[in-house]
Amino acid sequence: MDEARFIEAVLRNPVNRIILERLPILELNDLWLVSGSLFQTVWNGLTGRSPDYGIKDYDVFYFDPDTSWAAEDVIIRRAAASLSDVDARIELRNQGRVHLWYPEKFGTPYPPVQRATDSIDRFLAVASQVGIRLVKNGFEVYAPHGFNDIVTLPNLRPDFRADLYQAKAASWKARWPELLILPATGIG
Repeated sequence: MDEARFIEAVLRNPVNRIILERLPILELNDLWLVSGSLFQTVWNGLTGRSPDYGIKDYDVFYFDPDTSWAAEDVIIRRAAASLSDVDARIELRNQGRVHLWYPEKFGTPYPPVQRATDSIDRFLAVASQVGIRLVKNGFEVYAPHGFNDIVTLPNLRPDFRADLYQAKAASWKARWPELLILPATGIG
């Protein structure tokens, strides 16, 4: 799969398309639709399912150096108003704040990031390390490891916790039984 085919596949999901079309209203420079709603839409196309099958939520990352909850809440509310007619769970988060709450929620350190794509790089599986955004001349895709893992199978980042991978992999396998899940070899 190349970038053009990836974009085409992602846009088959009408929720992805609507989110991408409406996000520019937030006027944020570093704003991405990320992970599950993208690679799972591709999986759905490969397995003959509806484009939105099995997608639990649609994650949107942005980066703002203002780490206050109040600033993030303003953006979340603006996004919610813009997307209020979309029948999907959309979660928008300032990646500049993640290091403040992640260790308590997940029990592992999360050093601060400098941009939203730094957080994409930290996703659990290589297949999930992907983002897309609307730009002036079309779409920009961030896929630091390309698309092979998306079209073949999830692959664990070797520095991640095996227990978290096993839980995620079991959830994916329940929804997409065609997947071949590699055993976790990470820390854990």
